[in-house]
This record gives sequence, structure tokens and C-alpha cells, in this order.
Amino acid sequence: MRIRVLECSTDWGHVRIRLPLGRFVRNGLGNMFGGSQACLADPIPALACLHRFPGYRVAAKRLEFDFIRVGNSALILEFDFPEDLQLSIEEELREKQRSDPCFMMSYRRADGKVCTRIRNTVAIRAAGYVSPLEGQDRLPQDDKN
Repeated sequence: MRIRVLECSTDWGHVRIRLPLGRFVRNGLGNMFGGSQACLADPIPALACLHRFPGYRVAAKRLEFDFIRVGNSALILEFDFPEDLQLSIEEELREKQRSDPCFMMSYRRADGKVCTRIRNTVAIRAAGYVSPLEGQDRLPQDDKN
């Protein structure tokens, strides 16, 4: 993908990454594929949580996109880790041994306009955490059928 990290604070609280509009990420109309945007955006909050919450299991859980404008240039992924979210996660981990925080990110085009808004949910679990669904073959929504 030939990305370039433009900024990444040591605590992963502030990240900016350039995703170039190359021939392998361009659709038939010359705009950035949404899948290319997803590939870069997916791991960033999880990596930030790994750095901020060592000793916990961390995984990407859900990724939602709102494509506002076409990505007709190189895009800059903008990620910031809000301090109030950090405090909320710490409290949930103390009380429940788990947290599923949602992070908001965006892609900005060369003209400065936001073209994509992203909501990324991360699963953070204590090392010994066992889900109440562990060992079940079906999820609760399967019982409705």
C-alpha cells in the first residue's frame, strides 16, 4: 500500500498516516477503494490500545464507514485517542475486566475535506477473562429463528 507514517506520538494518542492513491488502490473511476481505506484503518485503534493497556488482550471488533466524498487523491488517516475515553476504559477494565471502546477516525483528501468517517470498536479483555458465551455453540440471536 506504500503508506507513510507522518505522525505517531509515543503513546499513540495522535496518529497521521498517508495512504497514496496508487494504481492498486484505485477503482475504475480513479478513486480510492473503500477496502483499501479499511485495511489501513482497522488496526490503528487496536495498536493504540495495546500500547496504552499492556498485559490486556486487544482485538479489532467492528469497523463502520461513512463515505461522504470520493477519495480522489492521497488520503490522510487521522486518529486521536481522547483523554476522557482513556479514563473510561481504565474504569471499565477495573470494574468488569473488559471494555469495548469506540474510536472515531477520518480520512482527509489533499484539498483538506473529510471524505470518510470511521467508527472503530475495539475489544479489550483482561488476560484471564472468560466470556459468558464461552463454550456455547450458538449466539443468543440464533435462538430467535
